[in-house]
Amino acid sequence: MAGKRVVFLGPPGAGKGTQAKRVVERLGLLHLSTGDLLRDEVARKTALGERAKGYMDRGELVPDALIIDMIRGRFAQAKSGFLLDGFPRTVAQAEALEQITPLDAVVSIDLSREEVVRRLTSRRVCRVCGAIYNLTFNLTSGDTKCAACGGELYQRDDDRPAVIEKRYDVYEKSTAPLIAFYRKRGLLRSVNGELGSDRVFAEIMQILGA
Repeated sequence: MAGKRVVFLGPPGAGKGTQAKRVVERLGLLHLSTGDLLRDEVARKTALGERAKGYMDRGELVPDALIIDMIRGRFAQAKSGFLLDGFPRTVAQAEALEQITPLDAVVSIDLSREEVVRRLTSRRVCRVCGAIYNLTFNLTSGDTKCAACGGELYQRDDDRPAVIEKRYDVYEKSTAPLIAFYRKRGLLRSVNGELGSDRVFAEIMQILGA
């Protein structure tokens, strides 16, 4: 397989999705976001989506078997490399991924609990096109319509304070051990997620040698 094979790590709200879109556009990688894939399954009310929705609404991790089965078939499309955003989230998932494909780099975008809560409680999403806005960066409190398509903006159930706190707890318990896992393999590189978006992107490009 040609191209870079990259994983993004980091807590919810660290900007993984935003940076992933910029990276895949620059490098021509296939973007594999488990969050987007799962939300698509939920929206289409598939069997997988119905099973996953309960976990997502409670801020819990979707079981490994559901995620791995969904991801496995996608690699056939990744002829020019891929970027995994939101997977793996546990050491068990990382071990399963090792059996499927090698990796070139694992980039951890680090962000404090306080900043995660501040960012995610300010996030709004368009019901029509899925565009993401934030009251902190590019949206005022009175805006209720998407600037791109005019769709209604709403707050996702998993962006409410109590759920965000639980998601961060889940991240620390289940996902943070991946830092040690990938550091031991010499793949881990860290970026400060509190830097501006452009600086974070520049550091990621440097890490990937692009």
